[in-house]
Amino acid sequence: MNGDGMIVVAGAGPAGLMLAAELTLAGAEVMVLDGLPERSPYCRGFNLNARSLELLDRRGIAGRFLAEGPVVPAGMFADPARPLDLTVMDTDHPYVLGIAQTRVEELLEQWLAELGVPVRWGHRVVGLEQDAGGVEVTVESGGRRRRTRAAYLAGCDGSRSLVRKRAGIGFPGTPATRYGVLADVELADPAALPFGMTNGERGTVFVIPRPGYVRIVLDDPEPPADRDEPVTLPRFQRLLDDQLGRRVELREPRWLTRFGDAARLADRYVAGRVVLAGDAAHIHPPTGAIGVNVALADAVNLGWKLAATALGHAPGGLLDSYHDERHEAGERLLSTIRAQSALAGHDPALAPVRALFGELVDRVPGAGKYLAELATGVSTRYDPKIPGDHPWLGRLAPNLELTLDGRRTSVAELLRPARPLLLRLGDRPLPAAGGRVDTCDARCPGRPGLEGLLIRPDGHTAWVSTTSDPQPDSTLATALATWFGAAAERQAAQRRGLVP
Repeated sequence: MNGDGMIVVAGAGPAGLMLAAELTLAGAEVMVLDGLPERSPYCRGFNLNARSLELLDRRGIAGRFLAEGPVVPAGMFADPARPLDLTVMDTDHPYVLGIAQTRVEELLEQWLAELGVPVRWGHRVVGLEQDAGGVEVTVESGGRRRRTRAAYLAGCDGSRSLVRKRAGIGFPGTPATRYGVLADVELADPAALPFGMTNGERGTVFVIPRPGYVRIVLDDPEPPADRDEPVTLPRFQRLLDDQLGRRVELREPRWLTRFGDAARLADRYVAGRVVLAGDAAHIHPPTGAIGVNVALADAVNLGWKLAATALGHAPGGLLDSYHDERHEAGERLLSTIRAQSALAGHDPALAPVRALFGELVDRVPGAGKYLAELATGVSTRYDPKIPGDHPWLGRLAPNLELTLDGRRTSVAELLRPARPLLLRLGDRPLPAAGGRVDTCDARCPGRPGLEGLLIRPDGHTAWVSTTSDPQPDSTLATALATWFGAAAERQAAQRRGLVP
């Protein structure tokens, strides 16, 4: 492939690393650049949720992450006193995995290296100029600048994304009105402050245990005019003592930072030859600890679509569907997080609302499951573009146990190559998809009425047929054409004798 076919990924965080791996699996040439000289040791997030683990499982690497930390079968929507039961979710991973974002990034980078793609640290994207045929990317490294020609540029470069700004993509939303501060520190007396929430005289203190230290999170009622002003240990100590109403001595600070509750969503995820993913596309309050997980979801949705487009075999509108699907998911995310933030706030006027909300979760059947799947993204559904009301349609296909050629396998195992998959599971003679779609004749003992499934590379169901609700071959042909090109539709039609 010549340089014009290369895809440059700016940013080696969760979105950039996962995207680069997905692109590589799909056959695209990838260059990953990050302006930092090496990975930052500072960690914002500490979890992977059920949807992320399902996505990683469909690439055969979930076990690497699950070996790193504890799993907790409960989560929080708003009220720490009312944890959500995650075991009620429809997922193979009904829990949250405790794992630092820095470790997630290390494991993803190791996987990417196994795929033959290194991260070029100390290479910062500082400019871009795009035309109808590609993007001229200006990269700064070692005090020198050079230009690289690429087919596409993926901005995975964080909330202050230079790629987003240079591409002229708007970032509408609400500015921060409340601020918090966090400190990774040691307690002089480990027994002086318990883990979890502590209600003090003038505020609430949240303490998270970490190996050898704790993370303390506080409100910052009077942030400085310059929000980028460094947070010092003496100032954090004063805030802590004031909110607790007593002295708890801190020492050995590792990291102190400030954060706000701004919520913004890029108005375009795709702008010509530029695409956005992760924090470059959306920012939100830290409620729900969802940032890393949404970044992975963006990347898995985008990777196969961008690769097919760059390689020249994508059906019309495929890349635009990335914006359609993930922008809608982003809108839902921001709405959900705003609701969580409001319910978790300290406004006494909302106390009756919080109480009523708690009663609904406790007493209405299915309410807890709905919130758990909403908060973790398990209920994410994309428009399948074909008629049908099967509950799997548009959602992540369940990890069915299958038998194939006399051996046991699963949907997750068959999706490891990150290719489209047509499963012919019943006695009905479904046509083979052909082309770039893998067709497998298998059996699903646990679902004897299941005739067939068409699954996208990101694991979402594009077509499903059962003996009780059989879907015509014409809708299968439409689904094949919609997601994988007219060639697949023609091949299916030829097998039915509809065209020569």
